[in-house]
Amino acid sequence: MTSATKEKPDLQKKVHEVPHKPGVYLMRDRFNRVIYVGKARDLRKRVSSYFVPSKIAQADLKTRAMLDAVWDFDTHTVRSDAESVLLEGKLIKEYRPRYNVSFRDDKRFLVVKVDLSEEWPRFRLARFKKDDGARYFGPYAHSGALRQTLNFMRKKFGVLTFGRGSPTERELKSATYQVPMRLSEINAEQYRERVVQACEFLEGHSREMIATLEEEMRKTAEKMDFEKAAELRDMIEDLRDTTRPMRRFTRGSLPSTIDPMADVQALADALQLARAPRVMECFDISNISTTHVVASMVCFRNGVPDKDNYRRYRVRTVEGQDDFASMAEVVRRRYSRILLEAREANPDAADYSQENPAEAISRPSTVNHQLSTSFVRLPDLIIVDGGKGQLSAACRELQRLGLHDLPIIGLAKEREEIYRPGRALPLQLPMDSGALRLLQRIRDEAHRFANAYHQLLMKKRIGESILDDCPGVSQNRKNLLLRKFGSVKRLRKATVKEIAATEGIGRKQAEEVHRFLQRH
Repeated sequence: MTSATKEKPDLQKKVHEVPHKPGVYLMRDRFNRVIYVGKARDLRKRVSSYFVPSKIAQADLKTRAMLDAVWDFDTHTVRSDAESVLLEGKLIKEYRPRYNVSFRDDKRFLVVKVDLSEEWPRFRLARFKKDDGARYFGPYAHSGALRQTLNFMRKKFGVLTFGRGSPTERELKSATYQVPMRLSEINAEQYRERVVQACEFLEGHSREMIATLEEEMRKTAEKMDFEKAAELRDMIEDLRDTTRPMRRFTRGSLPSTIDPMADVQALADALQLARAPRVMECFDISNISTTHVVASMVCFRNGVPDKDNYRRYRVRTVEGQDDFASMAEVVRRRYSRILLEAREANPDAADYSQENPAEAISRPSTVNHQLSTSFVRLPDLIIVDGGKGQLSAACRELQRLGLHDLPIIGLAKEREEIYRPGRALPLQLPMDSGALRLLQRIRDEAHRFANAYHQLLMKKRIGESILDDCPGVSQNRKNLLLRKFGSVKRLRKATVKEIAATEGIGRKQAEEVHRFLQRH
């Protein structure tokens, strides 16, 4: 019997199993397709209301049509009403149900954007997260609380929260930015330290600050200044709403329409590959600033992330921002290392000097077959983030390594065009193609991983710059200290005796460094 001729099930019994908790619900038709997604503070009350005869009779035409088509439903509980709003939007954008319209344009949520490539980065509100190298926080379900939080950050950290470019004369003199000192009295590098602190605050490192405000609120109330206490109370609530850690609802944690292996096969068909690309490696260059140019390599296995095989690189041989040369360097380093590991795992490969390196790696090792197949593996497809230039740079390095037959493509961001070696015109797949969505997922993951590494290096560099202000610490002594202790954080925990044991650092200098770090 087909689904079209089955009798419509009675969902009243299932409704009684729904919990009285906040969450989202998905209505499905007879073909198990999601036709509506909704949210509720109390799932049981909301879902049961759809199946009360008196309510159905009073419903509008759209709701009645939707209920006529409902054959089943799912529910997913969350921890708060705000999370239900975010999850509802995530599911609507994934399933695109026919009876939902409100989330199609993504305008319900705000995000905070800060572009760290600017000399004086500013925190600004935005509606969309773009793949533009900027850092984004959110989305936030409470727009009013978010705006109040930005006001607080402007006064607490002295960061710019609107406008563009370097500070204007008015901003340099403004009282808003005089905490802890005027913008006119600091340079761009010192301002960046404020930006990093504000970023950490938005990430959720706000417990101590909120505790301080709560103590101030308590003291204000004791002095009978209830108006001021109420303002502090509202501010604390806004900060909690904004900085409370929200779960990220990823496709891996939700029921999904995505079939990873189906997308892998669709990609193989679209690119006319000899076999399905079960193992794919994608490279991305992050050159937010010339100080640290970094790269990432992420691996997808059977259409899903294989995080154990992610790699990150600091570009060593390229000066300035040169994406082509940087891509060439990391591709060369990645696959020359794999070839070296293959030779070490399979010494017999030396007897096959005329053999293609890719074939030599795939041939079973007479020494250790398990090692060669488990740990030494070339991908079925290489993806570089970029167009013709990045692809050409990567291809040249593969040819030098004898890997010219290894499948490789470039994915250009602007129009999602796929560039292939030896093809003049790019390939454009339909936007709803599973193959394209798979490429976008791996490209976006490579971009996220590269930016995360860049942020880590930036935080480390800002921490190290504190030593620049320490009396008597030259660049050479700074390098000696960091080489021994690894970071300013570890140096701060060291005793005077441990610091003095550093080559080139005497007892008196060690006492000075210790005293300086305890004060700063």
